Amino acid sequence: EVQLVESGGGLVQPGGSLRLSCEASGFIFSNYAMSWVRQAPGKGLGWVSSSSNAGDSTYYADSVKGRFTISRDNAKNTMYRQLNSLKPEDTAMYFCAKSEAFYCIGAYCTKSPGSHWGRGTQVTVSS
Repeated sequence: EVQLVESGGGLVQPGGSLRLSCEASGFIFSNYAMSWVRQAPGKGLGWVSSSSNAGDSTYYADSVKGRFTISRDNAKNTMYRQLNSLKPEDTAMYFCAKSEAFYCIGAYCTKSPGSHWGRGTQVTVSS
């Protein structure tokens, strides 16, 4: 059974930092490109960043480029996201997923039918 467990979220002041983790099981983690997506209150899914299966290529949405870093440890079946210089507009539920688990048309993303998702981890940026 595919399982994705996100952790590390919390309440942080603007300008602060958090490190999110995503523990994967039930599939060969190193075979899959992985992504982080987020869903802000009252909004749809938005793609944040992706990593190739080996972790040697990474991609970021313009809104987080230079502030967020994605990485992975295939030996531990874990993906990470370092969030720096957080802004109130970064407030959202953050999910990790296989990159094939969703598709995006412009800034709007939709879960693929039958895809597996974790419960997410809430990040709240507020003073």
